[in-house]
Amino acid sequence: MSETVRVLTPQQIEEDKHWWFASRTWALLGMLDRVVPSHDGSTGLTASLRVLDVGCGAGNMIHHLSRYGQVKGVEIDPRPIAVARQRGYEVEQGDATQPLPFEAGSFDLVATLDLIEHNKDDMAILQECYRLLNPGGHIVITVPAFMWLWSNNDVINAHVRRYTAGELRAKLQQVGFQIRRMTYNNFLVFPLAAALILARRGTEQEPRLASHHLDEDEYQVEMEPAPPLLNTILSVVGWVEAQILRWLNLPIGTSIICIAKKPG
Repeated sequence: MSETVRVLTPQQIEEDKHWWFASRTWALLGMLDRVVPSHDGSTGLTASLRVLDVGCGAGNMIHHLSRYGQVKGVEIDPRPIAVARQRGYEVEQGDATQPLPFEAGSFDLVATLDLIEHNKDDMAILQECYRLLNPGGHIVITVPAFMWLWSNNDVINAHVRRYTAGELRAKLQQVGFQIRRMTYNNFLVFPLAAALILARRGTEQEPRLASHHLDEDEYQVEMEPAPPLLNTILSVVGWVEAQILRWLNLPIGTSIICIAKKPG
C-alpha cells in the first residue's frame, strides 16, 4: 500500500445538502476511517485502495469514497449510469447477482449502500462482493431496518425487505465475512421517525415522490424534502450521531450500517 494518489476534491451535489444523505455519509466515513486507511490531512494524500461502489446509481457516493483510493462503480440501470458518466465517474453496467466484469480479488473495499434490500437474491450479491474482495479487504453495507417500519418509501424504492442486525449478521457470516462493526443508525431521530411512519401508514400523508422504478423519465428516487430550518436541525442531529458512531454501536434505528472483512 505504498502507492499514494491525491484525494479528489468532493463535488457537492444536491443530495449532500439533504439531512438524511448527509447524516448517512458522515456516519459511514467516520466508521470507515477507523477501519480502513483514509487520507492524511497533513499531506492531502490517501492510500491507493481499489474501491468498488456496487449499485452506485448516479455516482452520489463515489466522490466521498474517493478519500480511500480509486473508485469504480457498477450499476444495473442505464439511466443513472449516463448521469454518472456525465459527472466523470467510471461506471460499468452489470447485475451484481451475476458475475461482474472484474477478476476475483480486484478490490480492497466494496460498498453496497442501500442496495441488497432491492433484490430477492441478496445472498448472491453478498457472495459476488466476497469474490471481488482481496483477502483482508472490507465490505461496507447499509440497509433499512425493521419490517414493521415498512412504508410507501419502501414501495417507491422497490424494496423487497428490511433487515434486523441479527438477520444481516447471519447472512454475512454465512457467506464467510467476519463482522468488524454492526450498528443501527438514525438512532437519535428514531422515535420521531417511527411515529411518523406509523401515523402516515395507509393515509394520503405518505409522500408521493418521483422514482425511476415508477417513471421512465427519472434516473433515481427523489428524496423527501425538508424545510430549510428542519433540514438544518436534523443535519446537526445527524452529525452528532456520526461522532457517536465513530466509537459506539447503537441499539436501534431506522437503518443499519455494517463493516465486515474477508479473512486473509
